[in-house]
Parts: sequence; C-alpha cells; structure tokens
Amino acid sequence: MAPRVSEEHLQQRRANIMSAARDVFIEHGYEHTTMKHVMDAAGVSRGGLYQYFSNKEDLFEAIIEEGLRNEAENTEKLLRMTESHWKLLMQLLFGEDGTPDAKMDPLAPSKLEFFITGRNDERRREYGKKRYNLGVRLYADVIKAGQDSGEFSDRFDSELLSRSIITFIDGLALDDAILAESDVQLEQQFSLFIEYLKMALNVRM
Repeated sequence: MAPRVSEEHLQQRRANIMSAARDVFIEHGYEHTTMKHVMDAAGVSRGGLYQYFSNKEDLFEAIIEEGLRNEAENTEKLLRMTESHWKLLMQLLFGEDGTPDAKMDPLAPSKLEFFITGRNDERRREYGKKRYNLGVRLYADVIKAGQDSGEFSDRFDSELLSRSIITFIDGLALDDAILAESDVQLEQQFSLFIEYLKMALNVRM
C-alpha cells in the first residue's frame, strides 16, 4: 500500500509548480508558454502537473490570484500598524523601499497578453473584472484610511484615485512591453505620477 502524502507536502508541491511556472511565463510570455514548458521547469510529470491545474489558463489565474491575495493580506496587516499611509501607498506601488525605479513587474507583459487575448472570452472577462476590483479595493483601502486619519485630503474619492493609479500602471506596463526602455522612461514617469498623487492627496513632504 502506497504511503499517504501529507496535505503539507501537496501544498508545497503546488507552490513549487507555481514558482517554476511564474519563471516560465516571464521568459516565454503567456501565449508561447506551454504546459510542457512548465512540466520541464518544475520537474514534474504530466500527471503530476494536471493533478493541480487543468490547463494553462487555470495555472496562470492561480499565480495572479496568489499575488493579489498575498498583497491584500500584507496590506491589511500593515494598515493596522502603519504611522504613515503615504509610505504604505508608496510601498504598495514600488515595493518595500517605496522608491520608483526603471523596472516593471516582470510578469506584467504576460498579464497583458492574458487579458487582451482573452478580451472576447466571457470567463476571462469576468476574471479580469474580479482582478481589477480587487486591485481597486487594495489601493482605495489605504487611501481611505489616510483620509480618515487626516493625513490625506478627501477632495477626491478614494476609489476614483485608486482607479487612476491602476490605469496609470497598466498603461505603463503596456508601453514597457512594446517599446524600448529609453522611450518609456519609467522612472521619470513614476516620479512625475508621485507628484500628481501628492497634489491630489495634499501630501506635504
């Protein structure tokens, strides 16, 4: 009789597959990645991969979902203890040091492919809407908390500002995916956008 595999082991194997798949999507893009690429990168058999994910779309959605969930959980935790909502907003935008640089999320081009090529697919459109609303909620919660504390001006609605942030980031991600770095000037555009946010929120720094 074969030994039972613990739930912890199964979850770790799933996490390993997702980590390897993320690297594959970054390297090949969404459209050109195959489940065979993932099998080879993760060192699993076909059965081992399909035990967790029924297809490439299911796998990619799981990667996006995990990233959003981790970000939401971390932000919720930090909101309870932060002394500066501005600093938290910058960390949410640019990572732990809160400073813009010349790099986008390396998975961003694959995310764009995933949603743009699936724009006429009802299931993917619904998932895109869910992902968008989660992103809006993430930024809006931080902005609203800052407004409630008096750190930020409440001149503009927190959700409207949040949507503006997402529109800006998604637009830059699209430019970055198709244009040369020197044409996009990511760092300079991010720095300028920070100044817009400061004015909108009346942040004095």
